[in-house]
Amino acid sequence: MDHGPPPLFNQGVSARARLAFFSFLAIALIIVDARVQALDTMRAGVGVVLYPVQRLLLLPRDAASAVGEYFTTIGRLVEENEQLRREAIGQALRAQQAAALEAENAQLRRLLGASESARSPTLLTRVLYESRDAFSRKLVLDQGQQAGVRPGQPVIDDRGVVGQITRVFPLTSELTLLTDRDQSIAVQLLRNGLRGVVFGDGRGLELRFMAVNVDIQEGDQAVTSGIDGLYPPGLAVGTVTSVQRADKERFARVELKPAAGISERVHLLVLAIDPQAQPQRPAEDKRAEPRRGARK
Repeated sequence: MDHGPPPLFNQGVSARARLAFFSFLAIALIIVDARVQALDTMRAGVGVVLYPVQRLLLLPRDAASAVGEYFTTIGRLVEENEQLRREAIGQALRAQQAAALEAENAQLRRLLGASESARSPTLLTRVLYESRDAFSRKLVLDQGQQAGVRPGQPVIDDRGVVGQITRVFPLTSELTLLTDRDQSIAVQLLRNGLRGVVFGDGRGLELRFMAVNVDIQEGDQAVTSGIDGLYPPGLAVGTVTSVQRADKERFARVELKPAAGISERVHLLVLAIDPQAQPQRPAEDKRAEPRRGARK
């Protein structure tokens, strides 16, 4: 049975002929394009016309790639920020430690100078901690009886008097700061030689029992007078910061700022002075003194 088109519609060139023609034409164009490069302009024009279509078709791929790269970049940046933050913290810690070591070395050098200028032997100590008693100003030092520390010995830093040893244990000792309410020290003003007694008030120092018309000015430097037999003369105690005179009061109110670092220092010097030692009389005086019960 014939399934082809009716003879009425069999007009024109046959399909085989058209296939052969177009195949020959394609081969000819390929050869011409390869030899003469005649279709480059046409190809470039077609490429320009089809470029928007190509970009439109590539949009889903580019969008997916951009989203993936975005999240990858965010994760990498977060990780890098964490790493930089850790490095910054480590560098800051090392810088703080270096600054602390530099300050400690500078203080030790100043203490060495103070030790060389002191007329009595000194003992270098380190502050362990501050006493928990809220009503007193005391520090605990790392040297005690085994190092030769005795109660009553004065303690200084590179700027002046810090306080006095009040309790001694085998390996540690207790330092009562000069600003403690129970502490007092005999002083002398450098400007005019005026003598007095400075007391601690819990926060600073106060020169008490001075007449209203006393010759004291702000900025006067107070040093130890040495008349108490405990502190060597000439150690810096404080600077006068306020002088209040009231007509109805018998005494002036004189406040001082401590010269020493008080509780700011880590290393301190203990002056190896025996508070219980009494001055010895010259040997010739002993020989000249008659013995008890001797005949005249």
